[in-house]
Amino acid sequence: MLPQDFLFQLKQANPIEQVMGRYTALQRAGNLLKCCCPFHSEKTPSCIVYANTQDPHFYCFGCHVGGDVITFLMKIESVSYIEAVEMLAENAGMTVPRDDAERRKSQQRMRIFELNRAAANYYYAQLGGADKRGLQYLANRGLKPETVKKYGLGFAGDRWDDLAKAMQKLGFSEEELLTANLCSRSARTGSLYDRFRNRVIFPIIDLRGSIIAFGGRTIEKDGEPKYLNSSDTPVYKKGDTLFSLNFAKKSQSKRLILAEGYLDVIAIHQAGFENVVATLGTALTPSQCRLMRQYCDEVIISYDSDHAGQTSARKAVNLLHSVGITTRILRMEGAKDPDEYIKKFGASRFRLLLEEADDAVSFQLEQCKNGLDINNVSEKNTALQKVTSVLADISNVLEREVYLSKVSKEYEIAVEAIRAQVNQELKKRENIRKKTNWRSLSTQVQMRDPVNPDANSHRREAKAEEQILCYLFRHPDALTDVLRLISPEEFVTDLNRRILVCFRDAIVQGNNFSLSIFSQQFSPSEMGHITGILARHDDIAITEKAVHDCAQLLKSNQPPPDSPDDISDEEWAAALKRKNSGKI
Repeated sequence: MLPQDFLFQLKQANPIEQVMGRYTALQRAGNLLKCCCPFHSEKTPSCIVYANTQDPHFYCFGCHVGGDVITFLMKIESVSYIEAVEMLAENAGMTVPRDDAERRKSQQRMRIFELNRAAANYYYAQLGGADKRGLQYLANRGLKPETVKKYGLGFAGDRWDDLAKAMQKLGFSEEELLTANLCSRSARTGSLYDRFRNRVIFPIIDLRGSIIAFGGRTIEKDGEPKYLNSSDTPVYKKGDTLFSLNFAKKSQSKRLILAEGYLDVIAIHQAGFENVVATLGTALTPSQCRLMRQYCDEVIISYDSDHAGQTSARKAVNLLHSVGITTRILRMEGAKDPDEYIKKFGASRFRLLLEEADDAVSFQLEQCKNGLDINNVSEKNTALQKVTSVLADISNVLEREVYLSKVSKEYEIAVEAIRAQVNQELKKRENIRKKTNWRSLSTQVQMRDPVNPDANSHRREAKAEEQILCYLFRHPDALTDVLRLISPEEFVTDLNRRILVCFRDAIVQGNNFSLSIFSQQFSPSEMGHITGILARHDDIAITEKAVHDCAQLLKSNQPPPDSPDDISDEEWAAALKRKNSGKI
């Protein structure tokens, strides 16, 4: 356990508003700060930063993520607790005291980083070895030596265990090779074999410059799979990472180019466009979109011009739009991908192509005509049905009217007729949404609260426990009196019971109340629950009488006849306010 004095100094040296401000735009809201939550897609801010409190913290009322500055860094950087502490300590010029468990976990991650770096050096060295196929492949793709060096590209030959043997000679164990996903174990012989063979290698580097994983592209004509990527490891989660973002973040542009693969990214970068990234063997994820939002206002999607590429582009548009990023689509003619386009037409033409990229809606409207002859009445009607769906996706009414006018002229149909169809589509969607919500509520099973599942069948008791906990958070000196009323064993839900025990032990040991007393023992999701207790009761005065009544409720463990078990948070808060004012 890290000393509370150290954690207090660490958080003092890293104000939460400064740390969060590096990742998302904070807006002043009275005495608080608010922002669009960086952990789920939204356009209206629902994340509140309580920066001017004794124990600064944040809480999102949309996705219920919350915690202190350490929790925030854990979530946003996808790192462990101790790594987040180390990052903050490094920023503040502090040294982290460690216990044995934390030291072992940190050492394991450091070993994987060291192993990845050694493997990258090995692969890079193989490019200049006896087998020149990898070097020849990269040369044929038009990559310059300085580009190969900048990206640290490498080559894995055709032998089954060359990397495994080389790394073991350097002192890395079989378990470390398996954990880093560089090797697999044969089910038949039990021996290790290299995961990457007959492939050019692309090291994947995080924002701090550490090599966290690898991608490999086959050099064999019919090699399958064409691309092979590292699976998730203790230092890598592919859905949260973007290839080449370590270079793109240095660009002064507030625009990112989103390409489809490693070689497209490298070709675009080599042509002089540093602000280019790609996903890592998966479709674009909401997490990657939120990551891009930290570095740009606009994304130009530069996917392949084939059907699969354009389909992926349409999906990416919706994801990027959901996090508030303006999106445009690159329209390439005469080349199947950016790499080929740059080779054929040069960097200047590609730059012009970027400037002329269609906005996302225009691109989608154009796609509605693909394969259809709008001079044919039947096919024109089919295209208009698709157009209606695209227009209904536009939430801004003024923006929708602009495109309505454009479509009206192009299809020679009255604006009123198209608008009526769009309104009908919007009404249909709203009805579907209401039915879906009702069905969800009607069929909802017990697991309504995945963080504190016991609360699903004990809603009222869980709320009473939260009132007691919140009172204690505000009045730690009242711990002895409260424990005379109610013991942890009488708490109904396991999570709230653990919170009370952790709080009790920390206060008994002489610690002041801080979210830090929980952060080493509870997961980020559980920290969100704890922070939510504070946030949801922020404007509610909890009295000693209210605590007494909550304790009595828990002791009886029976809801009164006039209080349904599924009382809402709003009803509970209103009832508590009436109780505190003497009206109950």
